[in-house]
Amino acid sequence: MLYVANLGCIEINPWNSTTKKIGNPTWMVIDIDPSDKNNFTEVVDTALAVKATLEKAGISSYCKTSGASGLHVYVPLKNKYDYVTVKDFAHIIASLVQEQLPGITTLERSLSKRGPKIYIDYLQNRTGQTLASVYSVRPVPGASVSAPLEWKEVNHQLSPKQFTMQNIFQRLKKKGDLFLPVLNESNSIDKALKALTV
Repeated sequence: MLYVANLGCIEINPWNSTTKKIGNPTWMVIDIDPSDKNNFTEVVDTALAVKATLEKAGISSYCKTSGASGLHVYVPLKNKYDYVTVKDFAHIIASLVQEQLPGITTLERSLSKRGPKIYIDYLQNRTGQTLASVYSVRPVPGASVSAPLEWKEVNHQLSPKQFTMQNIFQRLKKKGDLFLPVLNESNSIDKALKALTV
C-alpha cells in the first residue's frame, strides 16, 4: 500500500481474487452502472431488485457505493468457484433482474446501444476485471469514497456523494467495517440454482 501511495495513486482497483487462489474469486459482484440519463433512485431500485432476487435464491449479499455514480452488490463466495462459474451465475441473476425492470435496465454493454438505461454488468466477474476497491477514494470533485452500506441505507435518500475522504473514518469508527462479511462469509451457487428453479 505504501508503494501504491508513493506512486501517487488515488484509485485502487483490485481483482476479484487474491494470489492465494487467483483462479477463484473471493466474491461475485453485480455492477449497477447508470447512464447519465438515470436518476440515482433508479440505481437504488435496481440494487434492491438484485438483493430480492438473491434472497429468493438463498444468497446473502452486501452493497457498496462505487464512489461515482453506481452501486456494487457483492456475494461472498470464499474462492469456492472458478471465474467462469461465477460469471455464468452472475449472468443468470442479472437476467432475472433485467426481466423485472425492463424499462430502466439492460444487459447491453455498449454505451451507444444501451441508451438511457442502467447497465447490469455481470461481466465484471471475468478473470482480470477490476472495480474500485471498497474504501477507495475516487478522482472526482468532492473526493467521494466507495463505501460499504447497510441494506437499510439503500433507499431513495442515498447519494454516492455523501461518503468522502473527510467523513469515511468517522463512519468506520461508528459502524465498523461493513465489508468484512464479504471476506468471511460464503454462499452456495449449487443451492441457489436449485432454489431459483423451484
